[in-house]
Amino acid sequence: MTHRIYFVCLGNICRSPTAHGIMERIVQDRGLDVEVEGAGTGGWHVGDPPDRRMQAAARAAGYDLSHLRSQKFSPADFARFDAIYAMDRANLRDIEAQRPEGSTTPVSLFLSHGPSGRDEVPDPYYDGGFAAVVKMVEQTCEALADEIEAHGRG
Repeated sequence: MTHRIYFVCLGNICRSPTAHGIMERIVQDRGLDVEVEGAGTGGWHVGDPPDRRMQAAARAAGYDLSHLRSQKFSPADFARFDAIYAMDRANLRDIEAQRPEGSTTPVSLFLSHGPSGRDEVPDPYYDGGFAAVVKMVEQTCEALADEIEAHGRG
């Protein structure tokens, strides 16, 4: 059975598309039955590709994000996905505020599944650090894929 996971940040043009693109590659390389998508809690960039600076940093690390397009998170997504991963606490609060009554879909901070020791992925949109975000996301995606494999969900 396909395991469906969702990465969510603010605008879906930096952090969540990076996790989306990296995780897509990892699950494909490992042969896991996992569907990956990403969204933003805000809708400013719906239909846009990832930020060009994020794409450049990901490309330098060997990942292509150019096929991804921003979409907005909605309450219906709780029913579409088996797990939702928020990039920071504000995203987590915004996601939980939209939780439909009775939904049991787990929502957690993305970095809590990896080795960084941090709990929030810094947003490089204003402050830079795109390459560091790619590395942090890559390490966490590898750890998350290990977790999915260990629990037989892939």
